Amino acid sequence: MNNYLKNVSKVEAPSAADTLLSQLEKAGVDYIFANGGTDFPPIVEAYCKAEAEGRKLPQPIVVPHENTAVAMAHGVYLATGKMQAVMVHVNVGTANTINAVLDASREQIPMLLMAGRSPYSEKGHLGTRTRYIHWAQEMFDQAGMIREAVKWDYELHLPDQVGDVVNRAIEVANSSPKGPVYLTLPRDILAAPDSSAEGRSKMRPAVAQSMPAAQDIERIASWLREAERPLIVTGSTGRDSETFQALAEFANRYAVPVTSYHQRFNSISTDHPFNAGGDPMPWVREADFILVLDCDVPWIPQIAEPADDAKVVHVGEDPIFARYPMRSFQSDMSMASRSVDVLESLLAELGEELPVAESRRGLLVERIASAQARIRTESEPKEHLTPEYISRVIGEVADPDAVIVNEYPLRVEHCSRTEPGTYFGLSPAGGLGWGLGAALGIKLASPEKDVICTMGDGAYIFTNPTASHWVAQAQGLPVLTIIYNNALHGAVRNSTLAMYPGGHSSKSAGRMLADLSPTPAFETLAGAEGLGLRVETVEELKPAIERALAATREGRQALINVICDY
Repeated sequence: MNNYLKNVSKVEAPSAADTLLSQLEKAGVDYIFANGGTDFPPIVEAYCKAEAEGRKLPQPIVVPHENTAVAMAHGVYLATGKMQAVMVHVNVGTANTINAVLDASREQIPMLLMAGRSPYSEKGHLGTRTRYIHWAQEMFDQAGMIREAVKWDYELHLPDQVGDVVNRAIEVANSSPKGPVYLTLPRDILAAPDSSAEGRSKMRPAVAQSMPAAQDIERIASWLREAERPLIVTGSTGRDSETFQALAEFANRYAVPVTSYHQRFNSISTDHPFNAGGDPMPWVREADFILVLDCDVPWIPQIAEPADDAKVVHVGEDPIFARYPMRSFQSDMSMASRSVDVLESLLAELGEELPVAESRRGLLVERIASAQARIRTESEPKEHLTPEYISRVIGEVADPDAVIVNEYPLRVEHCSRTEPGTYFGLSPAGGLGWGLGAALGIKLASPEKDVICTMGDGAYIFTNPTASHWVAQAQGLPVLTIIYNNALHGAVRNSTLAMYPGGHSSKSAGRMLADLSPTPAFETLAGAEGLGLRVETVEELKPAIERALAATREGRQALINVICDY
């Protein structure tokens, strides 16, 4: 046997794996969501060593599917604002993460994604290649498959650089605009001693958003003073309570309608008098000033565009969405600033009164209230279950501080949400299977809250139900999953019928390549310890949701399979 291998137990210096985990702990990472492989032994050994020595490290969470692991890290960030770590197995594990990493990337969610790599060495080192698979799983450029979805990627080459590499990864991920980063870890490098562990550099602060320039605020304020029909369009403004409150005050003080297009956060209360709903198109056509806050697609040019003389301002961490290959929305100013800083600066600049606002206030309040009344009629109970009615009942039964994670089917305009941080929708990337993992992450970080995940039947299949429900049971995460089951991929059907309303495909109601019947008995998948219910009538719905929430408060996960043809 090689002398190195004989004497390895005598090496007293910490391994690169020891330093890696210690640096993550120092950086404030709470969890590592892991789906292991043959590259993990140094990590396993480092955890066991720390346990024996009484040292605290990020909590390891075993997640038996990579897509779910990334979604859980995403969910913890939504609940806490703190980035987390994920570790997966070499190239094949990385491949399984890409769907969920694309979701995190487009939503500007920071996380450290780590993946093992086949050992560099073929013999003579601790951690060298000892399994058949170590040759077949090596790639020329493992990070190449995920590079477009991350801000930064790197491969660990030397054991004594691991601390600096972790610092760099976290610095980049948390710098504005935030996003995921990717680090590959060869097994033999992870196992090697880190001779510089004692001289580790300190964590560096992330790059923060700059405050808006005074002259830009003055210019926007002058446009607002002149505007007769101002509008705010947002998608992700409600990331934090500070911005939620500022937007509510701004809209009310200056009588500005707010539309939340494909919203991913609860940006404005559903009962706010200037909540103009989720369709900006009618408002965009009329507006003479538009403030776009954290919104990648503020309108659909094929459907509606602002007037040529309308003033348009885009605000956000990355207001031009530079990683989108094509995006050409009208703009007179783009500001790389936090929305809350822009709103609060405008509140200070404009003051308590804006005379032009009072002339439109009454008419706007009446118009919005009338529209909301029409919307409410859509959610009235009918002979059969509808997504609008299901959404309304969820909003009525759920506590105000309950968290709803929605992967498409819930109709937000019909579901009462009055508090920040109580609604999260799927990323603009649209990678299916995110919802239940994100809900589990939120429940892990906020065990005191009710967490409800709403999904279509197609999205639920993508969510790796066996892996997700196993994690829920193993970690004690009693989440309520509600499936809107129409036995088809609605996005495929709806897109087909929109393009070919009178075409051949319309004769079969657009079900070609969208049909998911026969539908499985999803209610049986919550596991022996969980509660599974099937709902087919209007009368059954509310009692079922109440019963399921009661079960989650007792510590049992619950699932309701709601059969609704829409």
